[in-house]
Amino acid sequence: MVTLNNNEILIYAPLTGNVISLEEVPDPTFAQKMMGDGIAIAPTDGKVVAPFDGEVIQVFPTKHAVGLVNEAGVEVLIHIGLETVALDGKGFEAHVESGATVKTGDPIISFDLDYIKENAKSTITPIIITNGDQYAPLEKTEEKDVVATDSVLLGTKLKSVEEPTKQDTSTAKSSSSVEYGDEAKTIVAAVGGTDNINAATHCVTRLRFALDDEDKVDKDKLEDMDLVKGSFSANGQFQIVIGQGTVDKVYKAMVQESGISEASKEDVKAAGGKKQNPLQRGIKVLADIFIPILPAIVTAGLLMGINNVLANPGIFGRNAPALIETYPQWAGIADMINIIANTAFTFLPALIGWSAVKRFGGSELFGVVLGLILVHPDLMNAWGYGSAITEGEIPTWNLFGLEIEKVGYQGQVLPVLLASWVLAKIEIFLRKRVMDSLQLLVVAPIALLVTGFLAFIIIGPITFTLGNWITEGLVSIFDAFPIVGGLLYGALYGPLVITGMHHTFLAVDLQLLGSTGTTFLWPIVALSNIAQGAAVFAIMLAAKNEKLKGLAGTSGISAWLGITEPAMFGVNLRYRYPFFAAIAGTSIAGAFITFQSVKANSIGVGGIPAPLSIVADDWISYLIGMAIVIIVPFIITFLIAKRRLNEEE
Repeated sequence: MVTLNNNEILIYAPLTGNVISLEEVPDPTFAQKMMGDGIAIAPTDGKVVAPFDGEVIQVFPTKHAVGLVNEAGVEVLIHIGLETVALDGKGFEAHVESGATVKTGDPIISFDLDYIKENAKSTITPIIITNGDQYAPLEKTEEKDVVATDSVLLGTKLKSVEEPTKQDTSTAKSSSSVEYGDEAKTIVAAVGGTDNINAATHCVTRLRFALDDEDKVDKDKLEDMDLVKGSFSANGQFQIVIGQGTVDKVYKAMVQESGISEASKEDVKAAGGKKQNPLQRGIKVLADIFIPILPAIVTAGLLMGINNVLANPGIFGRNAPALIETYPQWAGIADMINIIANTAFTFLPALIGWSAVKRFGGSELFGVVLGLILVHPDLMNAWGYGSAITEGEIPTWNLFGLEIEKVGYQGQVLPVLLASWVLAKIEIFLRKRVMDSLQLLVVAPIALLVTGFLAFIIIGPITFTLGNWITEGLVSIFDAFPIVGGLLYGALYGPLVITGMHHTFLAVDLQLLGSTGTTFLWPIVALSNIAQGAAVFAIMLAAKNEKLKGLAGTSGISAWLGITEPAMFGVNLRYRYPFFAAIAGTSIAGAFITFQSVKANSIGVGGIPAPLSIVADDWISYLIGMAIVIIVPFIITFLIAKRRLNEEE
């Protein structure tokens, strides 16, 4: 429903779910507000309804997005999930057509939430006002959870007649005989010409290219075009944001004017994937496995930090006893928190098994069972393996004369990763060959038995040894050259985030925690996040542009709470010097805390709350490191920004 009293326009929630700030959406098109301002919802069911009385502008052919306009002329884009265009309509059902009139609450699109979770990048659904320049700044709900049509999501007002609106040049026709023909030619030239285009397609908001050489792209030329709202590279594709309703016209003009053949989303995806080398593909696999379980690990780390405050001595003074010693009545609470927090780490192979088997194409339930098999309570705990070797008390199985160590893999990463791959491949092999009526009796028992035997006889011992070698090698390097190690890791982590390679080090951190009980790498990661936030806060204070100030402020808060992508991609990399200032601060702080042997006993929130995960004896050194990454990037960025931003503005 839309209320026009006093020019007030209300837009209701089109979905039920959890509200997410637009800046936190893991897609630069939306996070940087290239299409316009708005808000996002992580849906808890698969129903999209009309958020007001109005008309359907467009239902995209793949049904993953819909555009509407209300009685006051406000145009809204609802984009269901991220990278869902690649699903080619699978999992979606449209209940309206373009041009249809809808009332508040009318069903628009239904979708299979579980299918999208499994096959798309994210279910997060941005709701964007695409012509917001004609209206007053948006007022956004402060509710954390919204119910479709019951909750007001956004509010705005018509601008007064004296207040001019920006001329929308995105719909202007070119001088070419073909609509948007000149603009299409300019875009093709800017991306390196037809010879540089391997494949091209479009989704509801952007053109997508698989280019032979992205270094040939003239980004300045693209940014000078009124039609183009932004551009970036992701997943082997170069993407140019145009806007709904216009992008398909530009694409048709591009095909007609330049002779580029039309391609499907899968064609572009496949062409982009060919550009990735084996290392990049391996890193993507690790990212696909570890990102889904990261919330559980971070939550566990945060809870362990709370337990550390209660149970560790020295928190409230160098010689101060633990809080539960002074107040014994808190001991039970601390112990309960410890159990809740430690569960994710104790049964880490089960979490990895679930995510890895799912990634490799198997049934995730079998992955959970496999992970639990590797940490069964009848097995000797992996954390006692070292002392058991010294004492010669390792239990064994006797398999026809072959002695197999009866050891679990608590806290280990490599054994369950490789075993999950084997399990998924065996399951896929059997499902193709066993008739449906026998699959329940054959596939799971054989797959788990074969994988289980291989895990205990071959996979586990080899990968356990390999994991220990990696751990010992890293520890030796950082022990021998602590300053150099901290300096280099601090300098490299920011660039690693850009490439996505930082996900590899999550596995290394977990391996370190499983083998030694602490990690010296994660504290530097947390400092890097704080440094990026400090740099973007400097931009916020130095800038006069209100849009830039708002983006910098919200992304800075996000970075200080452990999510750096909005700050890094939205502001710091755009101006470059804030990014390098953050790297400088992280390098200095990384060298300092590594020299001081600062360690974390869990992976927590990688920002201002990070000290909760740091070993209590290292708090002072770590707080000094935090001061370095706040002060150094802020001062460097602020001094440069005051001069450069003023010149630009």
